[in-house]
Amino acid sequence: MADLQARIEELWENRDGLSPADSEAVDAVHEAISLLDTGMARVAEVTPRGKVVVHQWLKQAILLLFRLSDMETMEVGPFEYADKVPLKSDFMTQGVRVVPGASARWGAFLDRGVILMPSYVNIGARVGSQTMVDTWATVGSCAQIGANVHLSGGVGIGGVLEPPQAAPVIIEDDCMIGSRCMVVNGARVRQGAVLGAGAILTPSIPVFDAETGEELERGVVPPWCVAVQSWVQKDYPGGTFGAPCILVIQRLEEGVRHGGSRLNEILREQNVSV
Repeated sequence: MADLQARIEELWENRDGLSPADSEAVDAVHEAISLLDTGMARVAEVTPRGKVVVHQWLKQAILLLFRLSDMETMEVGPFEYADKVPLKSDFMTQGVRVVPGASARWGAFLDRGVILMPSYVNIGARVGSQTMVDTWATVGSCAQIGANVHLSGGVGIGGVLEPPQAAPVIIEDDCMIGSRCMVVNGARVRQGAVLGAGAILTPSIPVFDAETGEELERGVVPPWCVAVQSWVQKDYPGGTFGAPCILVIQRLEEGVRHGGSRLNEILREQNVSV
């Protein structure tokens, strides 16, 4: 893989002179994208110490794929598409359930047991085993979704390709992301966390602990907790206004997943509308 990485990095440095006619370049880029598609490589991963490591050469390969591909017409049943990247296929062999209306691009990896309701998974994304991507949810380019995750209806997981070194959104294992949440720009939800419906999480959004009032790491929901959308009062030249924040309202028992009914009880205990 080191040789392929060196080749991709060389092509990236000379990308302005590339075209779809460069067959050797096309072959190298397709080899890299195939590694992503089969799960043998990933754009980003979390180290045992919790640090996010981005493999930017794989992002470069994705960007090169668009440069080295021509537009073409693709037909799927009665539907027609015009794009540079084909759709994934052969889901039965991969152990993935895909409901009509769902689609995933080649170069996205779906682990065994994944369920795609009518939804969309973009190139470079990775979705872990037994995860459900619910109706009208989107998983953006290079986003990393863990195992046993539920992305509820209408969830928007942002994508990031440029700059290549930028960290993608990471949703760790055992998380539940509530309906209509937006998690974008490299924000992160740690293992076992529950993000209440309608929450907006970006790297600039402050996160507070409701018990202590402490401000936690911005753009990161801590592990094994319930977090909801809230507001913090801020003074501006024009007056005092509410600015969005994320509020951690309860810590969960580590390793114990909480079902929807239990989540509703927790939210009601904290006087949060459900």
